[in-house]
Amino acid sequence: MMLALFACDPAHSRGRRYRQEPAPTRTEYQRDRDRIVHCTAFRRLVYKTQVFLNHEGDLFRTRLTHSLEVAQLGRSIARSLALNEDLVEAIALAHDLGHTPFGHAGQDTLNECMAEFGGFEHNLQSLRVVDKLEGRYPQFDGLNLTFETREGILKHCSRSNAEQLECNEPGGVGRRFLDKTQPSLEAQLCNLADEIAYNAHDIDDGVRSGLITLEQLQEVALFDDFRRETLAQYPNLQDKTQGRRLLYEAIRRMLSAQVYDVIAATSAALKTAAPPNVDVVRQLPPLLQFGPDMRAKSRALKHFLFHQLYRHPQVLAMTGQAQQVVRDLFAAYLADPQAMREGFAVRAEAARRAPQAPSAVARVVSDYIAGMTDRFAVREHERLTGMKWLS
Repeated sequence: MMLALFACDPAHSRGRRYRQEPAPTRTEYQRDRDRIVHCTAFRRLVYKTQVFLNHEGDLFRTRLTHSLEVAQLGRSIARSLALNEDLVEAIALAHDLGHTPFGHAGQDTLNECMAEFGGFEHNLQSLRVVDKLEGRYPQFDGLNLTFETREGILKHCSRSNAEQLECNEPGGVGRRFLDKTQPSLEAQLCNLADEIAYNAHDIDDGVRSGLITLEQLQEVALFDDFRRETLAQYPNLQDKTQGRRLLYEAIRRMLSAQVYDVIAATSAALKTAAPPNVDVVRQLPPLLQFGPDMRAKSRALKHFLFHQLYRHPQVLAMTGQAQQVVRDLFAAYLADPQAMREGFAVRAEAARRAPQAPSAVARVVSDYIAGMTDRFAVREHERLTGMKWLS
């Protein structure tokens, strides 16, 4: 497929941090995608949670299934807009590599633990994974991905961390957070596909868990429009035994409507802005977008999920346990870094001799905990404290 002028062309990539000869059968972005799929951090995503902890059910979403859904939605939209599908897929598959165990509960708690040592940002951690923590190649740390993939992975970044990135890599992926410019359209697309996927699968998982009901979802226009549309076409789904089919069909239609809305709204924005290349895209306001009506409905759905699902007493009870596990692990490893696995224990010992020793050691501990799966974190917590997880 021909790429649009404003799409990222792998032949004109800004390259890798360490120069490598091009692959004979793959573009640079295809090569990035393949490196991500084969890395250790990607495999761990299968045992990292979204909303529900990993042991609570076999059919709830994990970070891995979420990343695959984001990639699917992203590629579908990219194809219609003549953007680079391979780059979208690479960013989508890598965007959650730095997430902690226990979802946002783990992330927020680790940030609290690291408050005196530079904090914790999961987007920055995803970049650390692909730039430093993956140890697969003899020539360099990390996966040595292209600038464009790394740019897309770093969705958010505080100014202080952006300044540190800029110091280490002048003009690199931290620069746009200082200049307040935009990433590529492919990166913008992954951000929106991430939101679309989240909303849809949290409805599915929320109903499957019994924490929210189809009756409650009638309050949400973005979902209920398609529930009613489905029932008008298939009246037999009124039967309570058909609730699962009704849910799936309404979500399917909701996803399609959002995808078509993004394509239409973005196509209009691109026609107006007419960026001649990706460098001009970076100087413009965000161009990947919902139309105003869909944006309002999406926000209303997120508001509903926040209050009815993410703040449900049963979710909060599990969240409290998860937070305690992360706090206890951080304190234990900080007091005794040799309790970590050998590679991290060695790194921690070297960090003790660094100029900023306390922060350096804490960062090693943070890297170790962030890389854990839910179940490994629970096992480690029991090993170190003797306390069992309360089901």
